[in-house]
Amino acid sequence: MKLLLVQTTCASKSEAKKIAQVLIEKKLAACIQMSKIESLYMWKDEFCNDKEVLLSIKTKKENFKKIKSKIKELHSYDVPEIIGLDISDSSKDYKKFIEINC
Repeated sequence: MKLLLVQTTCASKSEAKKIAQVLIEKKLAACIQMSKIESLYMWKDEFCNDKEVLLSIKTKKENFKKIKSKIKELHSYDVPEIIGLDISDSSKDYKKFIEINC
């Protein structure tokens, strides 16, 4: 089983919690951490500096397509960040935790 860390940013804590809860309840993710961040980027030729909530989603690689679809369905952004990062190493116990919970 291959593990994946999926990241997405949300406009608010309530949106982030909603997405996280759905992913956990549907067993698409084993654990999701929420962090307040500040994002700097260009959007439609304008410089943006926004407060956002970053979701760090721990899951199985096989769940990525379903997670991507669910984030797009629930997200308020036109183009939400959805990035999958392979987890090349982890403890045996944490790998088992992910396997059992999603």
